[in-house]
Order: sequence, then C-alpha cells, then structure tokens
Amino acid sequence: MATTSVSVSTLKGAAGSGSSFASGENYGLLVKSVPAQVRIPKQAVRLRPMMSVNEGKGLFAPIVVVTKKILGQKQFNQIRGKAIALHSQVITEFCKTIGADAKQRQGLIRLAKKNGEKLGFLA
Repeated sequence: MATTSVSVSTLKGAAGSGSSFASGENYGLLVKSVPAQVRIPKQAVRLRPMMSVNEGKGLFAPIVVVTKKILGQKQFNQIRGKAIALHSQVITEFCKTIGADAKQRQGLIRLAKKNGEKLGFLA
C-alpha cells in the first residue's frame, strides 16, 4: 500500500475557507486522504465438518472416536473432563509425595497432555 506524506504548510496553503482542525490543518483535506471504505476479505467456507487434529491418530484413537459417537459429544466431553481432572489430581498427589514444586507439577501435567495426544486419547 502506497502512502503519501503531506506537510502541514501544504495543508494550510491549500485551505481556503475550509474549517480548521486541531493545529491549523484543513479538515477537508484530511478527510479526503482517508479511504471511505476498507475491504475485508471473506473467510473461506469450510466444506468439511470440524474434526479434531488428532482424530484417527494414536493407538487409542479408534476407541475414543467410537465411544464419542455412542455417548454423544456432550456426555463424552463430561466424562473426558472428569477423567482429566482425576488424572491431574493423581499427578498433584504424586508431586506432593516426592516433594516436587508447582513448576515441576505443571510440567508433568503438560507432559501427560502431550502423551495423551500421541496415544490418541484426545481424538
């Protein structure tokens, strides 16, 4: 996009009887220099239904996908959330037992999520 620089003295000299703006600049020229419309590109239309990035990947992915279809998305997400919460609690208790700090605990939880993705639990 090309830009044009205009000095304040040029604006003052071309003014004539236009209304003045903050520091003596011509408001009419300022309005003309700003585009009236801005084009926003349309987003691409999605042809396929939204699927998980990990769907079909990992050892347990087929089991997870079939279970999701049997239970329905809402109930499946509730059960998955409970399982993830329980697993996080187990990791927290383990960290308390070995004396790990909060940063190490968070690292273990991230590692568990990564492993879950690789194994297909998050399909």
